Order: sequence, then structure tokens, then C-alpha cells
Amino acid sequence: MSDKSRQMTPEEAAEFAEQVFNKAREGDAAMMAALLTKGLPPNLRNHKGDTLLMLAAYHGHVDTVKVLLEHKADPEIRNDNGQSPIAGAAFKGDLAVIKALVEGGAQVEGSSFDGRTALMMAAMFNRVEVVDYLISKGADPKAKDANGITALEAARTMGASDTVAQLEKLLG
Repeated sequence: MSDKSRQMTPEEAAEFAEQVFNKAREGDAAMMAALLTKGLPPNLRNHKGDTLLMLAAYHGHVDTVKVLLEHKADPEIRNDNGQSPIAGAAFKGDLAVIKALVEGGAQVEGSSFDGRTALMMAAMFNRVEVVDYLISKGADPKAKDANGITALEAARTMGASDTVAQLEKLLG
């Protein structure tokens, strides 16, 4: 586009947006920083309600997560399924991303629409280090989701033996 006054067609805009979401998924921190500096909205969402931050966090790109947070991306925006970036990272077991999100303002106890917290996700999927970290940052191991299920009960249901033992020891 050599003529700066020309507007993108809706098709071109949709294609550009998809490329931007792919950069977040791929973890292209340098490109993301350049786009954000030029005015890309840090809380841009795709057709599933996923923000750039959600995609970068879920796919384990800590540098891209940090760039987005530095540009004021909101770590509390849920996608259309009610999932937060910290819950996605807890599901994946990515401690570095979780630490970056917490340092960037993500609520340790922030839950999805069904009341499930990042701690519950980490416990369910046997993420021992993540459980330790979240509890050290104030996550409540006794919290219950909308169905009254705690992290320990969720871990038991999923057969996550390491986090079951960890939480049983913690809760005495």
C-alpha cells in the first residue's frame, strides 16, 4: 500500500487480522511489539473471543506475553468459553507464562464462568510446580467451582496422582 490514504477492504482487514493472531500463536514477539507500537489494539479479539494475550499464553510464548502486557493487554479478558489466559497457561503447565501473567496483573484467583480457577486447572492436569506457585501467590486450595468441586476433588477425578498427594499434604 504505497498510497497511505487507501483503506483496506473488509477482506484485506480480515486477512490482516488473521495474520496478527497467527503472530501471537507463533510467538513472534518482535513483530507483535512493532505492531503494538504502530497502534494495534492490545486487546484485539478473534471470532472465538481469544485475545492476542490468550493465544500467546496458551501456546507458551512468554516473550510475546511480556510484550503484550507491556503494551497494556488486559490479562483478565476471558474468551467466549469463559477461559482466562492464566487458566490456559495452567492447563498447559507453563510456569514461565503463568509467572509473567501474574507479574503483569493477572488475578491468581480469577475464575472462568463455571468458577474454575487456574489452580483447579493445574491440579486436574497434574501440574505440581504450577500448583506450588499459584498457592505461593495466594490461590485458595479450598475454593470451589460452580459445581462445588475443589482443586483436590478435580485432581482426584482426573487421576492426577501427584497433585492429589500434594494437595492432601497441604490441606492436612
